[in-house]
Amino acid sequence: MKKIILALCIILLVGPVAAYDFSLSCPSPVQAGIPINCSVESTDLPPGTSFNLVLYEAQYTSTEITSQMVAIQPSHEPQIFLFDTTGLPAGQYKIEAQFQGTMPSTLQTGSITTQLVTLVDRSGEISITSPITQDLANALQITGSISKEGSAGVQIEVQDEDNSTIFGPTWVGTTADPTNQNGEFSQLVPVNSPGEYQVFFTDSQGFIGKVVFNVNSPVTQTPTTMPEVTFPVVTTTVPPTIPTPWPTTTKSPLSPLPVISAIVVVGLFSIKSLKKN
Repeated sequence: MKKIILALCIILLVGPVAAYDFSLSCPSPVQAGIPINCSVESTDLPPGTSFNLVLYEAQYTSTEITSQMVAIQPSHEPQIFLFDTTGLPAGQYKIEAQFQGTMPSTLQTGSITTQLVTLVDRSGEISITSPITQDLANALQITGSISKEGSAGVQIEVQDEDNSTIFGPTWVGTTADPTNQNGEFSQLVPVNSPGEYQVFFTDSQGFIGKVVFNVNSPVTQTPTTMPEVTFPVVTTTVPPTIPTPWPTTTKSPLSPLPVISAIVVVGLFSIKSLKKN
């Protein structure tokens, strides 16, 4: 009796030990490329209570990928936190609420602080046959096929660089390829500006994957101008033409006979002149 009374006195002096409820909820499986949407809820944790929500890759060892700080709000309304899965490979992942100090020991036994999430990568089911890089004048042409989709159709959504939806989500019909039952599709989404466009594909099983297209400005053909080539002016000086001299004729010496005859004639002419005188 004394022991019971002593225990009651201790309880009255110390007060009851608080045990708080806590629940972490994350969906599984999740398609790679879309966020993991986790909900955190507690109806009685003191407002301001803080902890880290950590995403681990849990293949063989737990490798931390990212974390974010969470604080309990006075309203005790459920809080939603997203973990981006872009670029993460398919496999097993773990999301855990990590409290500091002695807080984990004050949680109720049924509290959930850890969730396992399976990431499924279906991006390999998409085959794009239209060019990934396109000219603005002809963009955006989205042509390809979904593995084993047949004629079930595929939902397409297009977002620009600002993550604003410019097309869809809209279901596009698919044509079954008789050789492999792939669902072939083709959709033209006119765009007004160059840039990067994200195309999201979804079917009845959920998200399949994302393909990024690049749209470039039209290439303007500039007329080719041949460079002006200036050739140096070459002045040719023609040397004066020197006439070829005629060959010089060598005169033969005069014969003495004509000279003697001339002297005789002169002499006779002189004698006649003297006789007349």
